Amino acid sequence: MELELTERIDNLCDYTYNFTWQNNKLRPESIIPFQEGTSYTYQDLVDEVRKGKEVHIIGSAGKRLAYSMGVDLTHFGGTGAPENAGKVYVEGDVSQEMGMGMVSGEIYVKGAVEEPVGNVVEVMSDEPGYRKFRSITDILCGGLGKDVLVKNNFDEREKHLLLDDGVLRGTIAARCNCDALVTVDGDVYNGTGLLMQKGTVHVRGDAGMNTGAHLDGGTVIVESTTGEFAGAYMKKGVLILKDAKGFVGANMKDGAIFAKKKVKTAPPVEELSMAQEDAKLLMKYLDIGHVEAMGYHKYGIVKERLVRMRDGSVVVRKVD
Repeated sequence: MELELTERIDNLCDYTYNFTWQNNKLRPESIIPFQEGTSYTYQDLVDEVRKGKEVHIIGSAGKRLAYSMGVDLTHFGGTGAPENAGKVYVEGDVSQEMGMGMVSGEIYVKGAVEEPVGNVVEVMSDEPGYRKFRSITDILCGGLGKDVLVKNNFDEREKHLLLDDGVLRGTIAARCNCDALVTVDGDVYNGTGLLMQKGTVHVRGDAGMNTGAHLDGGTVIVESTTGEFAGAYMKKGVLILKDAKGFVGANMKDGAIFAKKKVKTAPPVEELSMAQEDAKLLMKYLDIGHVEAMGYHKYGIVKERLVRMRDGSVVVRKVD
């Protein structure tokens, strides 16, 4: 499929349709504007990629190109699991947030790619004149295959990806469902560890908004400060940070959040008592001593409370 554009258009090959189609801002069946000689809809492009085929964009692409590419989204009745995806070619430049939440498929770009980018890393291209990008999650769980990283380093045996190229990325390791490690030598953009089920992301700098949002297992570590809404909608897993802007744990269901500094929480999250197993966990991930580990603050959902009865006895009751 070939699409020639005279203007940059946002959300091309975006599996989520910007998550706003129900509010009439962007519908899957809407015809993409500024086409030359074709009348493709946003859904036509997504359907083509989901079939494992190629989409060629003649011109430059706007923001959020290939958002959540390779995901059978539950938002549209799917399983939420990764699925195979095809290839997207852009014969121009690409604006910010390319490949946010992307878990499979390949993106080829002839021009410049504006930061921040999403869950992608550049590999040596097999198409002359193009730069090639793959999903970080796909590499972590499926390996590099014949591809070679342009920068950075991936230890395939240890499943350890070191990102030290200075590129600002968001949604790193989104939906990762394998035991792997990503170390980021620097800052990251929004949504780090989004919907992770397994694995660890260790950020040696600051992180943006929604760090650990919808975390469903695994561990996200931020050595400095996170943006607003860290740990929002967490289902399980561990989020470790030094400090956070705004409130943490909004609508959290389960899991644990550890912070070196006291942070603000939103109900039903409360500060919990640190236990020895919590200290051991922090010592393992942060390479710190026991005293420093016990100085951290733990936050989560209170599952049981001590209730004093009328006769003076105390019983433990579960909290609904």
